[in-house]
Amino acid sequence: MPNQSKEQRLYRLKRQVDQIERFLDKKRERSERWSLARLMSFLAMIILSSVSLFLIGSWLFWLVLVALGALFTWIVYVHRQLEESIARHDLWLRLQKRQLARMRLDWQKIPAASITAPHFSHPFEADFDLIGERSLHRLIDTSVTTEGSALLRRWLATVTPNRSEIEERQQRVRELVPLSLFRTRFLLASHRVLKSRNASAPNHQTQRPSADRDVEQDTDHRDAERWNPQRMLSWFTKSTPLAPLRRWMWSLSALALFNWLLVVLDFGLNRGRFWPYPLALYTILIFYATSTINRAGSGDLFYEAARLQDALQQLRQLFHLLETYSFRNAPTLKEICTPFTDADKRPSLYIRKLAGIANATGIRGNPLIWTALNLSLPWDILFAYQLEKCRRQIGDRMPIWLKVWFELEALSSLANLAYLNPNYVFPELLAADSADTDRRECVLDVKGIGHPLLPDVDTEQAKVRNDFSVTMLGEIGIITGSNMAGKSTFLRAVGMNLALAFAGGPTDANSFRTVPLRLFASIKVSDSVTDGVSYFYAEVQRLHALLEELNNESDLPLFFCIDEIFRGTNNRERLAGSQAYIQALVGKNGAGLISTHDLELVKLADQNRLIENYHFRDSIKEGKMVFDYRLRSGPCPTTNALKIMALAGLPVPSGD
Repeated sequence: MPNQSKEQRLYRLKRQVDQIERFLDKKRERSERWSLARLMSFLAMIILSSVSLFLIGSWLFWLVLVALGALFTWIVYVHRQLEESIARHDLWLRLQKRQLARMRLDWQKIPAASITAPHFSHPFEADFDLIGERSLHRLIDTSVTTEGSALLRRWLATVTPNRSEIEERQQRVRELVPLSLFRTRFLLASHRVLKSRNASAPNHQTQRPSADRDVEQDTDHRDAERWNPQRMLSWFTKSTPLAPLRRWMWSLSALALFNWLLVVLDFGLNRGRFWPYPLALYTILIFYATSTINRAGSGDLFYEAARLQDALQQLRQLFHLLETYSFRNAPTLKEICTPFTDADKRPSLYIRKLAGIANATGIRGNPLIWTALNLSLPWDILFAYQLEKCRRQIGDRMPIWLKVWFELEALSSLANLAYLNPNYVFPELLAADSADTDRRECVLDVKGIGHPLLPDVDTEQAKVRNDFSVTMLGEIGIITGSNMAGKSTFLRAVGMNLALAFAGGPTDANSFRTVPLRLFASIKVSDSVTDGVSYFYAEVQRLHALLEELNNESDLPLFFCIDEIFRGTNNRERLAGSQAYIQALVGKNGAGLISTHDLELVKLADQNRLIENYHFRDSIKEGKMVFDYRLRSGPCPTTNALKIMALAGLPVPSGD
């Protein structure tokens, strides 16, 4: 439903959550009844078969045992299918509740950030709240793997955006937005792999119990665990030499054949008087070979393969979805899934084969059967060879398959943002020459831009949106206004939406047109006691880095945001330094916004036509400060510092 509003989509999502909850309640009631039937059938099988044996005879005992055993087996099968259905729908319910939390910006119910520490040395990652506890990345990240989450971060924090990559990625996100059913199935399959991660990490013994609770309980949203594919990849990239395994396999197979030939001949000619001797010789040799191979590592090979079975099974289901989904109206998505659609190289076939071999080696858990099989033929060596051969085949292809998975996770996160916010628009990338100062067309033009981290549903006050444009390179906008009027929020709104645009995602605006831009910001500047860096010196270093980046020769213009320039020093030096710094920025290969409380800086617009003044204003109604958060042209006509002090009961000069 492309014409749905966000409120309508929220309402439909609420209804879906209610329906799933009612469905689960009925399923759980049925499960309790089947659980009781399971117990009763088992007790009936034991009691009735025992009574039959003692009162009637063995023939009725076996008849009752087989009949009631079959009934018990069928009930167990049905109950397990029901429990699996409950688990799937329970997971679906939790994922839908997380969708509601994202729409409402309910941070307590959004999964905790997988990456909490931004790089403060990065040109804009920390300044635009891209990473952290209440960040854009946490809000939109639906990925299950660490690599998918990290890829989304790299896209959002791209320092030098590439036009062709942005357009290609944006097209893929556009194609994914209407495929809500595919994205749901993809996410469910991915989470089932996450649930099996203990099996996929045979050498990892420090799993946190709370990591599982996030998957199994909707009340715990503080778990930031992701499935780390490097552990599985490390197993596939390890290899045991095939040559010794091959030699042992052929030698012992020939010996087993010769051994059983002797046994058959002995039974045929001598009625089995000598058959224990060749069998004993074979047994000694086979166990010597098995112990030798185990010391070489095949024992660990079998153990790790068994530990991987659950994760491989879930991974096969995920890959099978990518193999069989048609992507009928999504040609670019179909293209990136090509590694899954090759008939001879489909990953599910390889993984099924590996799972079959792992099941065969699982017989080692039963010493009696394992001994009998290895007395008959070199069972361990045969399957060690097949397992190693299959592992190598998958190891060559697994990085390619996983890379597609990671990319789809990151793309799905951006597509989900667009789906949950149908009022968002995909940006239009303008040609580079549209920023040419001779043509004076447009560098950046946005209508109705909003801050993605501000709520716009289930709130009494609507999100305030503003228009803003930069018509040519070299322009600087100076934003003045009262405290809390919205200057810093506006800077972050512009920067955050630019980051989304260059990641290939949708933007929180009514329309968004821009040329590809490098980004830089000086908003979140902090001192460092341990490094002996004061706040003012840290800001000076940041602004120096910005000026150097602006002066670097680059095909891409730089867009910068500076909040409260030189706030760390006295008024006189701040004003002089700010005037000189702004004059050094203006007219260069870039454009930007600077917020300040120094009203003297607005006079720079009279001296240079490339400097524009903007402001946010406030008013007092019924003894309270009121802000409309509207960006207006021109310098700010009011200030509110003394008003705020007076409202708080602090002494202020008389007459103010």
